[in-house]
Amino acid sequence: MLHLFFQITLLCVSISMLGLVYRVVKGPTIPDRVVALDAIGINLIAIIALVSMMLDTYAFLEVILLLGILAFIGTVAFSKFLEKGEIIERERDH
Repeated sequence: MLHLFFQITLLCVSISMLGLVYRVVKGPTIPDRVVALDAIGINLIAIIALVSMMLDTYAFLEVILLLGILAFIGTVAFSKFLEKGEIIERERDH
């Protein structure tokens, strides 16, 4: 019964991932696309966690942690770029 629940949940998360990919491609503004990319990262983490539970293994926990860190750094970088127009600020001597 639990295995069927995991399969249904995987299907639902995958369908939501398709909607997010559509929002990344067709999004009206760039911030909408950034939010959709962040949500795709979260859905990817959920898919890996569900597969890990289905296979009854802890082998994917490092992958989940790494994807979470990368998704966070990517979102912060995109947000900073949208706000200031540059990601790495350099002091310029004039």
